[in-house]
Amino acid sequence: MGRARRKTSMAALALLGALLAVTPAAPIAAKAQPAATLDDLAAAVVRIKAFINPDGRSVQNLGTAREGSGIVIASDGLVLTIGYLILEAHSAEVLTNDGRTVPANVVGYDHETGFGLLRAASALGLRPIPFGKSAEVKEQDPVLVASFGGPDMVAPVYVVSKREFAGSWEYLLDEAIFTSPPHPAWSGAALISREGRLVGVGSLVVGNATSKSGGPPGNMFVPIDRLPPILADLISEGRVQGPARPWLGVTTEEVGGQLLVARVAPGGPAEKAGVQRGNVVLGVAGEPARGMADFYRKVWSRGTAGASIPVDVLQGSERRRIDIPSANRMDHLKLKSTF
Repeated sequence: MGRARRKTSMAALALLGALLAVTPAAPIAAKAQPAATLDDLAAAVVRIKAFINPDGRSVQNLGTAREGSGIVIASDGLVLTIGYLILEAHSAEVLTNDGRTVPANVVGYDHETGFGLLRAASALGLRPIPFGKSAEVKEQDPVLVASFGGPDMVAPVYVVSKREFAGSWEYLLDEAIFTSPPHPAWSGAALISREGRLVGVGSLVVGNATSKSGGPPGNMFVPIDRLPPILADLISEGRVQGPARPWLGVTTEEVGGQLLVARVAPGGPAEKAGVQRGNVVLGVAGEPARGMADFYRKVWSRGTAGASIPVDVLQGSERRRIDIPSANRMDHLKLKSTF
């Protein structure tokens, strides 16, 4: 088993070196001092463990102990990850590939993008991965996916689609990056361009990574271009400043051409207004909702958090309009007082 794994690792490194037009010991690119070698890239992707407030709103779906990857993006120990790993965390730690465990503080979280930030309590001594431009990544481009675990967990993949993604938890990306084949440890993994630059953060595994029927399985990544405009706010305030989108507290699924309410958040605006699990969402203010993305856009077009959203639903055989006083999701969560 050990010999087979070493052979696999050597073959993977050789393939990665060819993909990047370098050898594992040679510089990947000269601009902006990107991670200099494949070993540097692997070392800059660390393991994070987060311990969640047991009374947190997200515990029912995500649990109280979460683990995934984080990406070192600054020399002061700032680590980027996918936000659901640290949502409502009361403490966290970073584990490096050379065996060190370092306590970390939760810095910020953004629901709209899904990004989360931590900072290690002491220097990690790891070379950060610089940002690339996710807008420049094209379909069919060869890229790398790196999770915690060292060079064995760096794998070559292809970008197979760039398209809209709507998540059941009132989440929408106008353009997400989809890759294939799937990586086994996608949560918080780094999507790295051929130039050795960070272009996305791993969020999900998907059954179909293309928009075509029968497409291959893969992963969805949040584009890194969404981070720079909000990074200063996340570092200084823990959240993006300014008006928030209206949040209803409904989880929906598209089933048989209908938008079905799969769950209502306990204590959330929709539950308080009378929306029930199993209801069918018909539209907003008399305008039909054609899928999740269209539903979200119609809700968000009604104003900012706090606006009353007139949602048309089917409860049993009864068509109802339910006015839902929306909220800011960040205010609904049980976050640390400093975040």
